[in-house]
Order: sequence, then structure tokens, then C-alpha cells
Amino acid sequence: MKILCISDKIDPLVYSQQIKERFSDIDIILCAGDLPHNYLDYIISNLNKPLFFVFGNHNVEELRHYKKNWNSIMLQDDSGYMGCGAVHLGTKIKKEGSVIMAGLGGCMRYNDGFNQFTDFEMKMEIFKLIPRLLWNKIIYGRYLDILLTHAPPCGIHDKKDKCHTGFKSFLWFMKTFKPRYLVHGHIHLYDLNEKRTTEWNGTTVINAFNHYIINMGDNNGR
Repeated sequence: MKILCISDKIDPLVYSQQIKERFSDIDIILCAGDLPHNYLDYIISNLNKPLFFVFGNHNVEELRHYKKNWNSIMLQDDSGYMGCGAVHLGTKIKKEGSVIMAGLGGCMRYNDGFNQFTDFEMKMEIFKLIPRLLWNKIIYGRYLDILLTHAPPCGIHDKKDKCHTGFKSFLWFMKTFKPRYLVHGHIHLYDLNEKRTTEWNGTTVINAFNHYIINMGDNNGR
């Protein structure tokens, strides 16, 4: 199972005429937020693979179109809005093939903007997932495989400013539910020496900025 992870910046290696050849063996795409939906549409149209995403703190205009019972943005609302076919994973759990995924979008509250949360509010979002997580543990023997977020966990890949501070509640989530991976965005990587992956308490935390590939058959991605 190969997973293409993307976030925050349109990557010319992905948004290219060679996308089919370069990513022909991809099974799933995960978007960790802050990317325009026409970019997601381009990826889906070319790779013809399921794409799951969470909203970040930018490019959130389409978030208002999502209703509680919607699973994707292929549906058309009363305003005529038609989305790109990606599946919104915000505060939801989905299973694709053998992979169980959960999503938590948004970032730390810093200016009362849309899709921003205090750490307590994010923990309340996590609590909404717990019944399904417990069900997964009973049925599949594990809570989940991948937690997809926009913001990073506190102290892992985050920054000191309020906007880019990570959530302490994500540390609690990893300690309690033990996902194999936590995939996040929000933190831009401009220095090749900046850390992209971190092992924490049995979870591999991955910054998906631009793009990153996880091979679920291996312990490492690239």
C-alpha cells in the first residue's frame, strides 16, 4: 500500500504532465490541508485513486459547503457548488482497503479565524471519534493506522509562534490510540536540514509539505 501525502504548497513534481508515470503505483492520496480543490481535482483525475483530506486554516472557503452527513464533495448543494471528488476526513474515520484513517483539520486558535481551535476544543473533536475508534479496536484489533491532521503535535515539528504551535491533545491521541502514522501539514519546509519525520512513542510523525510517500509495507517512507 503506497500513500501519496501532500500539503500546503502545489508541488511541480505532482502538478506535472508526468504525474501518471511518476506516481503510477500510488494507492491512496492524503491531503493535510491548505491546498486548492482544483489541485486535488487534477490529482484525482490523473491518478484515479481515492483522495482524503482535511481543511487547514487557509483555503477554507469551501468548508461551509460541508454538511454533517456528507462524505465527499462530489455532492451539489443548494448554491450549485460542486466539489472535486475528494473525501473530507475532518473529524471522521474511514477505512480504505486495509488502512484505517482518521482526520482532524484546523490549527491552533491565533486570531479567531475560521477552522481554528484551542487545545481543549481540539480534544473535544477527538472525543467525537472515540466510539468509532473503540469499535475498530474490537473488530480489527487496532484503533487506526493513520491520523491525518493539518497542525502538528505540540513539540514535534511545530514553531514557537501561536499560529504554528502544535496541539498537546495530539500527543494524548498518539499515546492512547497508537496510530502507526500521524501525517500533518501547516509547517513549511524551506531548509533541507529541517526535520520531516520523527518517531514518537511508536508513531511516525510526518510533515507532508509539498509531497511525501509512505510505503505501508516498509517502516520508512520517502
